[in-house]
Amino acid sequence: QVQLVESGGGLVQAGGSLRLSCSASGHTFSSYVMGWFRQAPGKEREFVATISRSGGSTYYADSVRGRFTISRDNAENTLYLQMNALKPEDTAVYYCAASISGTGRGISGRYDYWGQGTQVTVSS
Repeated sequence: QVQLVESGGGLVQAGGSLRLSCSASGHTFSSYVMGWFRQAPGKEREFVATISRSGGSTYYADSVRGRFTISRDNAENTLYLQMNALKPEDTAVYYCAASISGTGRGISGRYDYWGQGTQVTVSS
């Protein structure tokens, strides 16, 4: 199975920016629809963004649209999440995920592989 490893999390002030990366093992990265999810303390996992296999189409949760940008580099087997204008409510553990079918859009249950997560903390 594919292995996913997130990096780039950390502490940032409100209004600042941060870029998360997700490195995937293997040579079939381009066959997966990819997504980002997050989970804040005491809350359920929440959809953030998803990107098509080629990178040509993206979709965002209303809470992050206009501030976050999802992208991928298939040659490097890497997924990215550029986060701008960060707010304290963005504080969460962020997870990257891979979907074989690509039919679930923002539904976490339709993703087959998950990374271990990386902590993002936004201070006010």
